[in-house]
Amino acid sequence: MLITAKLRYLRIAPRKVRLVADLIRGKKVEEAQNILNFTVKRAAKPLLKLLKSAIANAKNNFQLEESNLYISKILVDEGPKYKRWRARARGRADQIQKKTSHLTLVLDEITKKPK
Repeated sequence: MLITAKLRYLRIAPRKVRLVADLIRGKKVEEAQNILNFTVKRAAKPLLKLLKSAIANAKNNFQLEESNLYISKILVDEGPKYKRWRARARGRADQIQKKTSHLTLVLDEITKKPK
């Protein structure tokens, strides 16, 4: 059974979040939590919070065991850009784009393969 959790409008650029998301893709839930706890990147904290939310969804809504879950899919998409202006010389202005991210985390149950 697939359990989904979403985080939208995260104020970190998607390419920076993807660096951390690649570390935990396909891992078991406990291993992913350990990796995120000791990752120095700024995107690790919101990803850990999202992972904990997905685990809580699995426990409370579907009565699944935490030890039996793994990250089957993690998507980092681009959100809207906030456009700001910065003053430059001679009365000009340059545009600054503040990027946002949409995260989707999908957990799945580990199924034992028949022999």
